[in-house]
Amino acid sequence: MTTLLVRPATAADAAACAAIYAPYVTSTVITFEEQPPSESEMALRIERACAEHAWVVAEIDGAVVGYAYGGPFKARPAYRWSAEVSVYVELGRTRTGAGRALYEALLSRLAERGYRNAVAVVAVPNPASIGLHTALGFEPMGTLRAIGFKHGAWRDVTWLQRAVGEHGDQQPAPPV
Repeated sequence: MTTLLVRPATAADAAACAAIYAPYVTSTVITFEEQPPSESEMALRIERACAEHAWVVAEIDGAVVGYAYGGPFKARPAYRWSAEVSVYVELGRTRTGAGRALYEALLSRLAERGYRNAVAVVAVPNPASIGLHTALGFEPMGTLRAIGFKHGAWRDVTWLQRAVGEHGDQQPAPPV
């Protein structure tokens, strides 16, 4: 029986993460990127995310099979307690528990670092992603119609949000 291990990512995971992400970029509308990032670009993304938010990978038998990360939600200072989150698993590996395990680890890490909200942006239709987010307590906040153009058509995105920390009435310390 294989065991799924979720751990913090390092720049050494860049090649595996880039390989997982590339088919999403080239063959789907799940991401609005049009060119897959190189291994070096992915390494920079991992380093930036780990410095201020979080990036985790899932391994089975030592091979990376998925990843999830958090990043800035918006640039304005009032948003600094919120993170935009994403999860990607190898195509064909849906409904295996990897996405859930990745997000649970990511959201826990973001809460530990002082973040209060997680926001996901899902290109729709994407019932698997909406189902995962809903199962993890994300609530739909609205849909932006025809907001992106990819693979010859205008695409909608649905925004989902979930609290990952306590809000309270006082301004908290900035996330670390």
